[in-house]
Amino acid sequence: MPGADPWIVRRGDTYYLVQSHGRAIWVYRSRDLTHPARDSVRIWSAPDTGWNRSNVWAPELHFIDGRWYVYYAAGRSGPPYLSQRAGVLESATDDPQGAYVDRGMLYTGDSVATGAHPYWAIDLTVGRVNGQLYAFWSGWTGDAATDKTPQHLYAARMTNPYTVATNRARISSPTAAWERGTELDLQEGPELLAHDGATFLVYSTRESWLRAYRLGQLRLRAADADPLDSASWAKSGPVFEGTDTVFGVGHASFTTSPDGREDWIAYHAKVSTTPGWNRVVRLQRFGWKPDGAPDFGTPVPDREPLPAPSGTCR
Repeated sequence: MPGADPWIVRRGDTYYLVQSHGRAIWVYRSRDLTHPARDSVRIWSAPDTGWNRSNVWAPELHFIDGRWYVYYAAGRSGPPYLSQRAGVLESATDDPQGAYVDRGMLYTGDSVATGAHPYWAIDLTVGRVNGQLYAFWSGWTGDAATDKTPQHLYAARMTNPYTVATNRARISSPTAAWERGTELDLQEGPELLAHDGATFLVYSTRESWLRAYRLGQLRLRAADADPLDSASWAKSGPVFEGTDTVFGVGHASFTTSPDGREDWIAYHAKVSTTPGWNRVVRLQRFGWKPDGAPDFGTPVPDREPLPAPSGTCR
């Protein structure tokens, strides 16, 4: 399907896909993982004024403590995209397609005590590590005059799903040879993935508009390691990259088959090798390596038939 930055989450026997179009965010509902964009509701539109009036990017939908939360990036203007920050919406009920309350901008700076100067931030995600809620995102070290500025991965503890409790900590930078781009070095789209007691942060690297966009991986070195300490993470990659027929794979999310027996990755890819952001959303099953790390394999070529997700109603 056309689209980018796919976020698919399963709750019970229903899948929810969240996407941004223009200045609005939409939540889709489906019983079928392979056709997630069915019953759609626009749950939020950007205001005409304010910090988040333009360039709504990469929303994510999370169910935390009885409420749904949508995390997204937005800015005042662009291009150039110099004002992107992270925002969060909170559902008024337990219905992900119902009404939401705008909880505002999340703090992504170096002085949480004063709330001074939250820095550029996109692709914020949240999740619990050892029971503690954390935020992870892609950001700049400081202000910049160009959006071709290196992007790093940051993290912070949260007191609740809409409040960052600590100053940001840089946990990773695009320093490996396979992360270095021809136009820009970046890490973005971080997503938590847990399996058999191991915690991973899977992220995108290289330029999103070029065919070499790919996935890298951070692995928490020990179950009780501090996620805010860069030394706690071991980097490896690329763990998923394009082929001669599938280009620019990245910005993934993870879910399971209807019966919960299979793990599936949703990601986007470019429709051609031409630089740009013309992309489609794709799905395929993935497995696990003997060391407990995810095994994403290689992107399945277009039009190659795949077995339906296990437990799919026929």
